[in-house]
Amino acid sequence: MTIAKYFLPDYKLELATTRKILASVDMKLAEFKPHEKSMTMGRLATHVAEIPGWMNVCLVKHELDFASGDFKPVILTTTEELLEKFDKGSAEAIEILSKATDEMFAENWTMRSGDQIFFTLPKLQVVRTWVLNHHVHHRAQLGVYLRLNNIPVPSSYGPSADDSGM
Repeated sequence: MTIAKYFLPDYKLELATTRKILASVDMKLAEFKPHEKSMTMGRLATHVAEIPGWMNVCLVKHELDFASGDFKPVILTTTEELLEKFDKGSAEAIEILSKATDEMFAENWTMRSGDQIFFTLPKLQVVRTWVLNHHVHHRAQLGVYLRLNNIPVPSSYGPSADDSGM
């Protein structure tokens, strides 16, 4: 079994869970943040919606160079826009992952800003850390934001308190 074929079912489950969380976000609360150091709910939800799009940068390309200046912040203002961005990125990520070879996962990937190299790692580790784990981490934060605003939290790895009637 190839790495991609092994990884794909797990990734699809995580995407389905994330979609439920994003669908619960009320963008009327976009400016809410639980702490002065926290992202706003709108920024965090947008970040979560964008992460599947990173599969292209992390698996197909060989580096991310912040000094290139081609980053444009995405501003989403409705739940529908969140879901559109997420669905598009998810479909692209699944397509890329389904075609990935074990050789691609073995290649190195670098995060840099011009001459300053932050790290170079095998793409397998980059995809696992920066595309999946990073995604799950921020999705969990978003679940806390929902709870703090009395928005029912969808299940992720089993029923939530809202699903089970607890």
